[in-house]
Amino acid sequence: MAESSLAPDALRRWVVDLWRAAGSDAGEAWLTADHLVGANLAGHDSHGVGMLPRYVQAWLAGELQLNRHAAVSSDSGTMLGVDGRRGMGQVVAGEAMALAIERARSHGVCVLGLRDAHHLGRVGHWAEQAVAAGMVSIHFVNAMSLPLVAPHGGREARFATNPFTVGIPVPGREPLLLDFATSAIAVGKVRVAHLGGKKVPPGALLDAEGHPTDDPGVMFPPPGRPLGALLPFAQHKGYALAMVVEVLAAALTGGETTRPANLKYQAGVWNNMLAIVFDPQRLRSGTAFADEVGAFVDWVRSAALQDGSAGILMPGDPERAARRARAAAIPLDAATVAELDAAAAAVAQAGGQAVEPLSARMAAAG
Repeated sequence: MAESSLAPDALRRWVVDLWRAAGSDAGEAWLTADHLVGANLAGHDSHGVGMLPRYVQAWLAGELQLNRHAAVSSDSGTMLGVDGRRGMGQVVAGEAMALAIERARSHGVCVLGLRDAHHLGRVGHWAEQAVAAGMVSIHFVNAMSLPLVAPHGGREARFATNPFTVGIPVPGREPLLLDFATSAIAVGKVRVAHLGGKKVPPGALLDAEGHPTDDPGVMFPPPGRPLGALLPFAQHKGYALAMVVEVLAAALTGGETTRPANLKYQAGVWNNMLAIVFDPQRLRSGTAFADEVGAFVDWVRSAALQDGSAGILMPGDPERAARRARAAAIPLDAATVAELDAAAAAVAQAGGQAVEPLSARMAAAG
């Protein structure tokens, strides 16, 4: 499928314009745009601007609430409960993480429970926020949307992709950033493959009859046709981790688990997150931590390479490489651009304020 590109700043400005037209204040529009474009820059197109049509649908359905802010619902010093109030995830999660980082500075640790936030985007972003403040953070996130992932041994979906993320700052070195879905592939990556006319790797999907398939279209069937299902990564291991993530992120924080009684929304993707944020300085002295991590990383990287391997990567290396490769231009396939144009038209129709189609802006940029 045809692919074109746009400079990150230009794409960011277009996303800002879209949300300003929808009614977001300047801060919310900027945070949303910066986060989504940042996901594209990091190579995670599944969580980038291609999510905007889904966000617009949630806003049109009256589910996503603009210009909402995080509200503290419980506070015991080192433990915070925060209500996202159905607000833009890029805003309320950033505010909740800022509170957790502040508490970790004061007390050494903070356990944060964030519930009822609209889609948080790339969860690694929130670990990076903590890492930038010198904190280690661990994140468990569930997603309240149509079930997409089958349990190990099952052929019907029962939960979402339930990401798990860890950020570790290493003084004098690049941080370690673990960020993955507990499904074999993120549903956003299935969407990207579907729009791009590509297959997905074997072992990632089941069709509606429960048969293995590499066709991403089984997750985007025509109206009235049943969905397929994603599979957990590493079979029973990914499934078990997904179960733990669901319970910690949702039930423990006061949010909702992904079961029929709770699936009452048309378009919104609702996230709940349990985050543990702590100051590593409180557990070590001097430079021992950085020295030991550095020595271990060097030892791991020294392993002889398999045939065809370009090198041994550390968690976070792929994102850093993608940012370098995409610094001047972010690739966008034609189907994604068409969906973004349609989202802009829907915003203009609903709000009465015209939004330039992304395709027109791309054409003007050459």
